Amino acid sequence: MGSPDSNHQPHSTIDLATAAQLGDQLRIDSIRSSTSAGSGHPTSSMSAADVLAVLVSRHLRYDWDEPGTAGNDHLIFSKGHASPLLYSVFKAVGAITDKELMTGYRQFGSRLQGHPTPVLPWVDVATGSLGQGLPDGVGVALAGKYLDELPYRVWVLCGDSEMAEGSIWEALDKASYYKLSNLIAIVDVNRLGQRGPTEHGWDLDTYAARAAAFGARVLTVDGHDVQEIDEALTAAAQGDGDRPTVILARTIKGRGFSEIEDREGWHGKALPQDMAERAIVELGGGTDLTVRGPLPAAGEPKIGRSGASNARITLPRYSIGEAVATRKAYGDALVAVGSGIPEVVALDGEVSNSTHADEFAKAHPNRYFEMFIAEQQMVAAAVGLGVRGYIPFVSTFAAFFSRAYDFIRMSAISQADIRLVGSHAGVEIGADGPSQMALEDLAMMRAVQGSTVLYPSDATSAAALVQGMAQTPGVSYMRTTRGSYPVLYGGDESFPIGGAKVLRSSPDDAVTLIGAGVTLHQCLTAADELAATGIHARVIDLYSVKPVDVGVLTAAAAVTAGRIVIAEDHHPEGGLGSAVVDALVGTRDNQVLRLAHLSVRELPGSGTPDELLAAAGIDAEHIEAAARSLLARD
Repeated sequence: MGSPDSNHQPHSTIDLATAAQLGDQLRIDSIRSSTSAGSGHPTSSMSAADVLAVLVSRHLRYDWDEPGTAGNDHLIFSKGHASPLLYSVFKAVGAITDKELMTGYRQFGSRLQGHPTPVLPWVDVATGSLGQGLPDGVGVALAGKYLDELPYRVWVLCGDSEMAEGSIWEALDKASYYKLSNLIAIVDVNRLGQRGPTEHGWDLDTYAARAAAFGARVLTVDGHDVQEIDEALTAAAQGDGDRPTVILARTIKGRGFSEIEDREGWHGKALPQDMAERAIVELGGGTDLTVRGPLPAAGEPKIGRSGASNARITLPRYSIGEAVATRKAYGDALVAVGSGIPEVVALDGEVSNSTHADEFAKAHPNRYFEMFIAEQQMVAAAVGLGVRGYIPFVSTFAAFFSRAYDFIRMSAISQADIRLVGSHAGVEIGADGPSQMALEDLAMMRAVQGSTVLYPSDATSAAALVQGMAQTPGVSYMRTTRGSYPVLYGGDESFPIGGAKVLRSSPDDAVTLIGAGVTLHQCLTAADELAATGIHARVIDLYSVKPVDVGVLTAAAAVTAGRIVIAEDHHPEGGLGSAVVDALVGTRDNQVLRLAHLSVRELPGSGTPDELLAAAGIDAEHIEAAARSLLARD
């Protein structure tokens, strides 16, 4: 194959005959790249090649030399396994070379990874976990319609297998609710999944009825007829009032090579060299087309980019001793941070009157998005909003983030900047019972690559950490409590991420008590009881669970001869105890550690917060007893 720069037609619309040629070129390059790599999904790429050829050459408004242009359309491959097709598109528009396509695909250190990631500047989000690209696209479309107020379109290529994912229907539901006529889902209905036929095969009527029931306008086409494709894309680009569009394209898996067309057993398999050569011949031997479609319309986002680090923010202030729930402080602080940083947006899952995100909704209604009970879509929408440079805060009960964990995991792969806030954590919530008690969330969020995990114990620290989250890249999570607890810190206190606070200390400390959230208050009570009998206890507020303050922990362990009591309203695995042990074991100090780890080890039930803390063995009485036990051993 020649250089991708030959026959370059910069930003000019090609005719449909040339688009058909481009479709075959995309098929050939999908075969060549996957055969060269020895792995990949050429057949899944070949089925959608004609659709992408028409879209990219005639309808996608994109400046390939400037992927950050505000008015660019967005192209998301929800069926991320069709990466050979996407990378062949990038070659066809001159964004990458044929050499990179042929030598880099799926190779160590290459940006052409097995599934697309934003390592490539033309990729918005990481895909490959099916059912996520369309929900992410909803977030991008929300930004376009309600925040940027720019006419870009969001084109999402979906596979028919992923139409079995509930997240796809959450996405269409919210797209209809928010009247996202700028969102177009193209479903590649090629009939075959990984192990055989899909649930509905080529039954386009069933797909159409379902999509229409969720409020979408539905268009059906022969996915290999460039004229039909062009007409459908034209109609989709023009919009239809306030409805998203779903284009159902009936296609053939492996289209263009008769030996594998519509054949089972070829999913995810690269063609051997001899078959690849025969396929290229059957597809006409290939072309060296480099084509680009129309440029985007000029324009800038309505909301200016102020920069969170330079914002002037006046956080709420609370009196020491005042009883305030950290969830309430979150709502107060979010309003303040949103007033200083216009890019801050908030999303909630129909519990905003409990998380206190409703305060932001009242203060900044144009930047609040209600996602109802659709946690997967809520997180995905935040990722999509982040693509457009917004700073999303996402709140719900901490337990319910587990429903969206795959989206959180993928957001890290997308290098997304999202802020998650989970309220009503632990047995402290009381009578609602275990279904509402997040007892796994700290472990879950600590395991996310590059994440930040925070657990404030009072209103002042919670407010400060909200501001810190706005200025922190990556996935960050803050755990808040339901109950109101005394404010411990003055308004001028700082809470750097990665820090910890020492609330009780003396040179005579005999034991260290570590808590966060509700258990910090229990640690303080226990320290007072110990002090009444002449035992000095160091008390640490581990408000930053990841990263953790190794210096404060090692210093405390040294002073108290390694005697440490950790109390947490969380299961024993993966929470505060794990964070402390990981930090101390990872140091060069070989001192002996004498640890007592108090956590929720049995299945809790309903009760008052005091009853449940006592039953779990994490209240002040149990903390005091654990400290005395450690001292008695010596």
